[in-house]
Amino acid sequence: MRSAHGVGYEDYKRYHSVRIKVEKRREREYIKCRRMVADLDKLLHYNNRLKA
Repeated sequence: MRSAHGVGYEDYKRYHSVRIKVEKRREREYIKCRRMVADLDKLLHYNNRLKA
């Protein structure tokens, strides 16, 4: 928890504002990764159509 988000688990449990900040960051990272996967998937399918 500390290396990924900069806060310890005790602070995460104790402070609501810290939890909200961490969870918003995690959600942004998740959405960013999902978009990257979708873009790569589109690229792979497009390249496979060109080869066929």
